[in-house]
Amino acid sequence: MQRQLPRPLERRGPQGPLLSALKALQNSPAFISAMMRAPPEGPRTTPMNYRQPSTRKSMHATLVQDLGLQIVSGQLAPGQKLPSEASLCETYAISRPVFREAMRALTAKGLVEARPRVGTLVRPRHDWHMLDPDVLHWLMQATPQQEFFNTLSSVRWVIEPAAAALAATNATTEDVASIGEAYQRMEAARTPDERLQPDLDFHARIADATHNDLLAYLCNMLSMALRESVRFSNQRPNFDELALPRHKAILTAIQNGDALGARHASLVQLEDARVALSKVLGQDPAS
Repeated sequence: MQRQLPRPLERRGPQGPLLSALKALQNSPAFISAMMRAPPEGPRTTPMNYRQPSTRKSMHATLVQDLGLQIVSGQLAPGQKLPSEASLCETYAISRPVFREAMRALTAKGLVEARPRVGTLVRPRHDWHMLDPDVLHWLMQATPQQEFFNTLSSVRWVIEPAAAALAATNATTEDVASIGEAYQRMEAARTPDERLQPDLDFHARIADATHNDLLAYLCNMLSMALRESVRFSNQRPNFDELALPRHKAILTAIQNGDALGARHASLVQLEDARVALSKVLGQDPAS
């Protein structure tokens, strides 16, 4: 019998561009096929790590960052023409080759397009590469904190329960031990700062244990945003009594090869994380 993918839980709240993109991808035949088939034999490639954004120093990078943030924040609206090449070269004291390099970078991120005899225009929002680490970083900067975390939470509800269920089915003995090691470091941590990296490792190793490179890649691309979310939610008091048992339930289900149990435990943990964020950010009237 063909194994069915876990269905994402219907959620209330805003459905931003990240969630729309992920839902469209989840429902595509290519994604479903990749999720259902067994992983190919042979060495796996390691996804690029965007968890530590590099410091931008060059004027080329400064121009990319400034224009990118203006586009994502709405200061430059879709369809709007960018300032002229001559104007930007003068403002940033850069040469034309440097300017064109910056435009190529923004084009590669889906933010702009050049039209002959018109100029460089901002592309529609649905064309932006939302999981590009720079675009995601600008989205975090441009969106009110609670709104962004609500959007991220909705995306996590789509991805993480499916990842936990697949990990329960596909994880090797070494995978399970690696997830358990991350959990043990979470238990041993005594401060939110000490707890942050083990918590991130716990979720990243579950994604790796699916042995589905596409799913692991999606999780890795969201890791920078996840770091910010976990950094806040872990500041809630009584973490040991509230959040740790939720993570332990996910680990136990994966250890037992219980896909349905792992999915359910992940949903419970995500709801707990949502409540924790609301309390820390002062949005919960019961806090």
